[in-house]
Amino acid sequence: MISKIKNYIVESKQEFKRVNWPTKQETGRMTLVVVIFSLAIAAFLGILDFTFRYLLGKFII
Repeated sequence: MISKIKNYIVESKQEFKRVNWPTKQETGRMTLVVVIFSLAIAAFLGILDFTFRYLLGKFII
């Protein structure tokens, strides 16, 4: 059991060395893309919510 855990840790370290990590600029750019996309989706859903609530209010009253 201990040898399996040790082997897992050793293999994990080796795998981390092979990972192609993004640069600081790439990370910043992708973070900005995610934030902008999230805000756009939130605005779109907010507009839909407002529209459906308004229409539902018109039909109920």
